[in-house]
Amino acid sequence: MPWEVWRNHEQDEYHEDMALDRQIQGRSVLIAGAGLAGLAAAADLQDRGATVTVVEARNRVGGRVWTLRDEWAHGQHAEAGGDLIDEDQQEIRQIAARLGLTLRPILRGGFGFAADRGERRQPRLFKKGSGRWRRLSETLGPWIREYRLSDQRWGGLVAHTMARMSVSDWLKAVKADEELQAFARGLRGFFLADADDLSLLMLVDQFAADLPGRGRMYRIEGGNDRLATALAGMLGDRVQLTTQVISVTQSSNAVRVRVRTDDGTEADMTAEYVILAVPATTLRHIVCRPALPVEQEKAIVNLKYGKATRTVLQFGRRFWRHRGWPNAFGTDLPIGAVWDGNEEQKGRNGILSFLAGGSASLETQRMLARGGVEELAHAVRWLGAKLGAKEEPVIASRVVSWEHDPWAGGGYAYFDSSYDPAWRPLLAHPHGRVLFAGEHTSLHWQGYMNGAVESGLRAAAEVHALACGAPRDHLRSPSRRSLR
Repeated sequence: MPWEVWRNHEQDEYHEDMALDRQIQGRSVLIAGAGLAGLAAAADLQDRGATVTVVEARNRVGGRVWTLRDEWAHGQHAEAGGDLIDEDQQEIRQIAARLGLTLRPILRGGFGFAADRGERRQPRLFKKGSGRWRRLSETLGPWIREYRLSDQRWGGLVAHTMARMSVSDWLKAVKADEELQAFARGLRGFFLADADDLSLLMLVDQFAADLPGRGRMYRIEGGNDRLATALAGMLGDRVQLTTQVISVTQSSNAVRVRVRTDDGTEADMTAEYVILAVPATTLRHIVCRPALPVEQEKAIVNLKYGKATRTVLQFGRRFWRHRGWPNAFGTDLPIGAVWDGNEEQKGRNGILSFLAGGSASLETQRMLARGGVEELAHAVRWLGAKLGAKEEPVIASRVVSWEHDPWAGGGYAYFDSSYDPAWRPLLAHPHGRVLFAGEHTSLHWQGYMNGAVESGLRAAAEVHALACGAPRDHLRSPSRRSLR
């Protein structure tokens, strides 16, 4: 199928009046960030006829979508970042299909749960995690009902009340038993934040939408980063790597962007519009002139990113596969969540993927420093490994702690109990000719690869709207000159 981003009339009847795009043809757009958000925006705008340039501080495209290939025996691969695609995440599935990429179903047995029972005891296993999700949802029921009655407005009074309460505070208020508390602790592998830090609003918002993991899950055949590299391949030399945005200065008809390459050289680039498709942790260090409105600056500066250590271990065989067992477990153990990292790939070798979020990230790092990957492998003996036997060695491994990544500062964004929910819409609010994208700006799929793709398409649509004459916000100059 030829590349016609969001234009296939038989599928979605997008843009019946093609004359609309004449307003954007030849317009120049500079995009900071070659993750899924920036690349999706760039591909859409280039397809509409805009002249696009993408600059990326890393030496690769994909951002927090990163497929590891070199370490593994027998040509296998594993994901160090974004891994799972849900069945109802339409934007990423459509763009993958139009790039000719195949989605492979995974984790068809859903998620189980393993509850910590102390260092010397095997964890208690629940082979069907959906029952724990359902019980938590029922306990949250009164809050979910009020949230839905408020039309799920983050600027409303109901949201404000929940936002000031942590999940830990709520568990104490409802006198949750140990089983429910253990499951809530295990959610740090989902939200990348501990119950003491995570806002109750974020939990209610998730459950008000649906129970996570109910539908099928997928990976892109050959590695999730094939989506990023395919998009970048369409753009060719319009993508410039190892190029960091330092400042953005806009006038009434253009934006001047100051960039620095990895050798320290600085230069100016000019475009009619700019999309900043970078995490808030990076955005804070970009000087904006005129400065952002004070409340929007607060929204960006106060947004937190979850600690996340991804450990990927390859074994000689897939010892965790048992009839009637799921291939994935959430846990409240120091190892975080663990799942089959390559079930869609051929070969006897198997890969286990660990995601330690929140405080589990530091706990996992301590385990690795103390006993190496063998200690982590020993910690999942309950999955069926014959520890000490010759057929069960760790034959390859890789550890990535995203909080130590200078261009990410964490796995993905989360909202704590100090974050004003009224700030959330400001994360994506246009600032004159400057637009914003990234998973943190998505209202429906924040934290997901689909949220990044969706936000990039939204930012591209906003550029189109500006080119068609939509009014730009008045550029105010608050007392602070830049994001800090």
